[in-house]
This record gives sequence, structure tokens and C-alpha cells, in this order.
Amino acid sequence: MQIAFLTLGCKVNFYETEQMIKAFKEEGFTIVDFDKKADVYVINTCTVTNIADRKSRQMLHRAKKNAPDALIVAVGCYVDSDRDIDKDETIDLALGNKEKSLITKRVIEELEKQGKTLPSSEVTKGLTDKERDCASGCIEETEVGADLHKQRTRAFLKVQDGCNQFCSYCLIPYVRGRGELKSTPADEVVEEVKEKVSLGYKEVVINGIHLSSYGVSEKGANGFVHEKGKPLADLIKRVNAIEGLSRIRLGSLEPRIITGEWLEDIRDCEKLCPHFHLSLQSGCDDTLKRMNRHYSTSEYMEKVMLIRKFYEQPAITTDVIVGFPGETDEEFERTMKFLEKVGFADLHVFQYSMRDGTVAAKMPDQIDPSIKKKRSEILIEQAKEWRLSYIESQKKVSKSVLFEEYETKDGLEYLCGFNERYVRYGVSAKTAEKEGIVPGKVYEGLEDLVIF
Repeated sequence: MQIAFLTLGCKVNFYETEQMIKAFKEEGFTIVDFDKKADVYVINTCTVTNIADRKSRQMLHRAKKNAPDALIVAVGCYVDSDRDIDKDETIDLALGNKEKSLITKRVIEELEKQGKTLPSSEVTKGLTDKERDCASGCIEETEVGADLHKQRTRAFLKVQDGCNQFCSYCLIPYVRGRGELKSTPADEVVEEVKEKVSLGYKEVVINGIHLSSYGVSEKGANGFVHEKGKPLADLIKRVNAIEGLSRIRLGSLEPRIITGEWLEDIRDCEKLCPHFHLSLQSGCDDTLKRMNRHYSTSEYMEKVMLIRKFYEQPAITTDVIVGFPGETDEEFERTMKFLEKVGFADLHVFQYSMRDGTVAAKMPDQIDPSIKKKRSEILIEQAKEWRLSYIESQKKVSKSVLFEEYETKDGLEYLCGFNERYVRYGVSAKTAEKEGIVPGKVYEGLEDLVIF
């Protein structure tokens, strides 16, 4: 019995897909590429924007077109957000986020109803992970983030779920448990990291829907602030102590978790990469208020300066939404000036996408799509210059590269990977062979590196 997976959206989704894959392998299913013929197709969906909704629908329909007799399974955020999903005849089984853990049971039940011959889990019982991988075929993800686990170098961990911030533009608190917060116990996280290390992973990326709320269970909007980030800091320190692990990278952080006390608490964790993704969304205070973001640009800048006080040339990255309801030309200019003032290593630009059921969807002064598109293009072009400026500054910093895969540039083959600050480098394949440089290991002080 062959099953294919495709993941859309955030790194948490990719982690959850990996857990599903593991569960189906244990039931004897063979994992195949999404573009191959399969008996079951599972699409882990996203609903963060209208484009994500459309992409989720397209992938579900593509699977049905490729294999009309296959079982098409939609799981995740799009399922929870679309009230009419049951009317889509393409989808045979729809499971929301709370039902993801039941997917093997539900899929097997559906296959039994269809009279399909099911695999026997006895095929893979008692095998090692490596043997089970060989027995079940290779995993080949085909969407954004498809290279997250190539060469077993970087593993993504989901340690937290749920969000209670209720930003005015966002559906996630509604589709991820309506404000419920859940955290994986630190002991379980440590054991999972040890397992990843035993499989050859050198870097772990700690993620959550609202990572700053790790260890916080209350529904109060400022619960993680009251905790002062201590649960997350304690987790980082425990993971840092694991032998065989080379790097720890953090997912997106709430700016308010950044305090001198918190940074002091983690500064001796030598495996923690000096790469902080601090969500911003707008560089204009008036826009931030309409977004219900709970901080001002001056407060955000204070957090940036604190990080730079504790770390040398840290990579500070962020997300920005353009064309939010009521955003005037002046407000957009304020955002541009603030972004330049901060000096980000990189930023992701999104055009505001109206989501039914959110506060922002009911706001007046919705921005014309052509204006949103123009502002997005302006900011993306400017962001490229800021990115190049940061990369230039990296030439003054010692490079520690975790190599992952081979890639071709200008007709030459390179072995590529990221440094601690998430700048991508390559060393020529000839040099790699000569020096014995291989994927899956961290190398320091290398010469002749090319920036990708």
C-alpha cells in the first residue's frame, strides 16, 4: 500500500508531517513521491493567506486528477478554516489539527470500507530506523521546505502548539485550538533530540506556533511575558547539553520575550545560533495598533539592541505585511525607514490577505490590490539590498558551515550549507573532495567559500 505526502505552510506542519510518515511506516505503508501513483495522498494544508488556501485546494485536486481511485486526505489548518470543505467532492477524508494524531486509524478505516488490501505492520516491526527506511522507500517532499531533512543535517522539532495573541489579521488562534496553549514536556524534547542525533542530525530547529509561549498553559495574552521566557530558556540549556549535537536554531520569537535577563540566561549556550527571527509585521506604530501587536517600534528596537549587546553581528530576520487596512503612503514610508534603521539580515514580505472571521476583515479602508502589489515589490527590492549588505558584513566573521547538499552555480558544482547566521555558502566540489569535506558535518575556518 503506497502513500504520498505533501506539506504546505510552516515548519510546524513539516514536523507534523514527519510524525505522520513515521506512523504510517510503522503500519507497513510504503512512502512514495507525491507525483508518483499512490493509493493514498495526504496533503497537510495551510490557511495563513488566501493564496495558501488556493494552493491547498490545487494540490488536493492535483492528487485526485493524478489518481482518481486514490484516497485523498486533507489535514490541518485549511480544513479547520473552510466551513464548506465537506462540499468538495475531491476530498475523501478531512481532518483538522486536533485529529492529526488519529490519521492512521481514520485512513485505515476508510480503506477497509473500500475493501482495499491493507499492509501488515509486521513487515516493519523490530527493524531499526535505517532498515525501516529501506523497507518503506524514500521520503521526498515536493513543496517549499522540501530540503529540510536532506542528508540528515537539520531536524525540525515542534515543542509548542496554539496561540492566544489574536492579532487582528490572523486565523491561526482559531484553527489551532482557539487560544489553547500546549507544550511538549522538556524531558520528551530532550529524548527526541537525542534520537535525532543518533540518526546523524547535527542541528535542531526548535519551533512552535507561538514558540515564546513554550511552557505557558494559561490563556492570558501575556502569559509568556509573566514567565519571562524561563521555560524556553531552560529547554535551550538542556538541549545545549546533549552530546553529539552541533547547533540549536530557534523558530520565530515574540519580541517581548527578549529581555536582558533572558539573554543572560542563554548566552552560555554555545550551540545556540546567533540567529533571531523576531516577528515585526509593520514599522509603523499606528499600523501595529490596528494589528493588535502589543508593542511599539521603539520597544522592538530596544529588543534588537539588546540582542546586539549579547551577540556579535547576530542575524536578525523578520516578517512584514504590506497593505494592511488603513495603511497610508505615509505609514508605508515609516515602515520602510524603520526597517532600514533596524538593519535586518533578511525579511519576508507578505501582502495583506483578508481572512473571513478576523477583526481586520471588517476594517474600513481596505487597500486596493494594485497598491499592495506595488508596495510589496518596492520592499522586496529594497530587502535584497539589505540582505546583500548583511552578507558583506559576514566576511569579517569566522565561518562555521554545516554542509548539506550539492548544487550547481555558473556551471560549477558546489557543496552547500549554512553558517550559524543562516547565510548560505558553497565550496567547490573539487575542493570538498580534496579536503575530505562531506555533508552532515560542521567545518570551521574554511577558505574559498562562495556565497549563494
